[in-house]
Amino acid sequence: MNEQRDAPRANPQDDWRVNAERFTGFAGCYDSFRQHPPAVLPELLLQLAGVARAKLVADLGCGTGISTRVWAPHAEQVVGIDPSDDMLGYAAAIESSPNISYRKGLSHATGLPDACADVITCSQSLHWMDPAGTFAEAARVLRPGGVFAGYDCNWPPAIGCWQIDPAYRRLMDYAGKLAVRHGLTRGLKQWRKEEHIARMRNSGSFRYVTEVLLHSVESGNAERIVGLVLSQGIVAGLLKLGLTQAEIGVDDFRAFAQREMGSDTRPWFFSYRVRVGIV
Repeated sequence: MNEQRDAPRANPQDDWRVNAERFTGFAGCYDSFRQHPPAVLPELLLQLAGVARAKLVADLGCGTGISTRVWAPHAEQVVGIDPSDDMLGYAAAIESSPNISYRKGLSHATGLPDACADVITCSQSLHWMDPAGTFAEAARVLRPGGVFAGYDCNWPPAIGCWQIDPAYRRLMDYAGKLAVRHGLTRGLKQWRKEEHIARMRNSGSFRYVTEVLLHSVESGNAERIVGLVLSQGIVAGLLKLGLTQAEIGVDDFRAFAQREMGSDTRPWFFSYRVRVGIV
């Protein structure tokens, strides 16, 4: 999808409604099958921020809180921010850590005070966010020396069954064509991930920008790889329009994954690019 450069309108909540609606109706599936941040990520970002424990961490585009909950042992206060009522409701319902809270907001309109946070993160979400507004908001909300980190993993993960990779990519390519055909992408705002680092450097919001590569190891079987497919917004959106899993190609992919992987779990290797900015 081509990069969009729309300026935020007077009512940012309305302006970004289409993006928020993309993540409505499948919060449980998302939380069950999506990957978790690398365990070493908090240690890295706290070291860059120059603190052993953060006073406040803000997680933008927090979804169901997968990327928010990892901060519970590392901060006095953690706040997850997202425009989706559905995702936020699920996150709040399952949250058990007293130092974590959730609030509705946008990456360029968080409602947080000036210079209040040590760390701001965007997990798998920066490509849905207005770049200039997000970076300016991060510079406002972070205290001097605070750290902004937008991180993404490669899709799909590296699995000890190479045949899954091309099958997954064919399915997602077909889902993308269906999404265009059915108008599912109309009104969406999205930016290319490979351009994140250049936009950060050119934003003027950070004194220092770099990229760090991390990885994490999880495990999964055929059921989880199918769940990962169903947790993708483009597939969930097609299902909400009334298309069946068979029409999208999920049924064929499920049968293929079951033949190739079965129910036995095996290691999955997620590779991450972490784009870091120091204010």
